[in-house]
Amino acid sequence: MKVSVDSDRCRGHGVCVALCPAVFELNDDGYAQARNPEVQNENEEAAIDAVDACPEHAIVVG
Repeated sequence: MKVSVDSDRCRGHGVCVALCPAVFELNDDGYAQARNPEVQNENEEAAIDAVDACPEHAIVVG
């Protein structure tokens, strides 16, 4: 599974980072980004939770 964050949609709520810090982080400007777009199997469930919880629907899977 691969993920990315649409920087035009992200507003820096940090929900993804709270739910899945192994995959997401906040950049220097306070917006989310994927640490590594390729999600490891052990982090897939948390990454999917982050996708579902993003209030701006800024996380793209695929």
